[in-house]
Amino acid sequence: MSSRYFHRCRVCFADTDLAGIAHFSNFFRWMEEAEHAFYRSLGLSVHPLQQGASDTSTGWPRLKASAEYRQPLRFEEEFEVELLVAEMRTKAIRYQFRFWKNPDDPAARSLAARGELVAVAVLAVPGTREMRASAIPHSFRERITCAPAEAFADPLSSFITP
Repeated sequence: MSSRYFHRCRVCFADTDLAGIAHFSNFFRWMEEAEHAFYRSLGLSVHPLQQGASDTSTGWPRLKASAEYRQPLRFEEEFEVELLVAEMRTKAIRYQFRFWKNPDDPAARSLAARGELVAVAVLAVPGTREMRASAIPHSFRERITCAPAEAFADPLSSFITP
């Protein structure tokens, strides 16, 4: 069972504004990218066609997405996205994310931003374009667990609570 995942990224030119600073909208893309990498590390996928015969109709739309920024990320800067499973309910998963500058230097490591995503499991209604909330599939539930409370207590990001 897994509750925490680290995903390495680099700020590309296309991610930046005229000042060479990562545009705020990219943080949402990087959160989703980390979530997908987390699932792949567990042999899972958010895409229904990749999930396997028993879970082929499960989708994962977003119920909530938010981000708070503390320091800029700049062009060519390497950073780390930390994913923590904050809560797992019957039909939804809540993730918290921390964006770490200088991930390889403990003395210089600092929090650039934090974020949150809530994804809800849905099933497509056959013959329609409707989706209905459903229980999180067993294949996900057996591989994912909530992070322990101490994982949220990092002094560098004390404003994050589970």
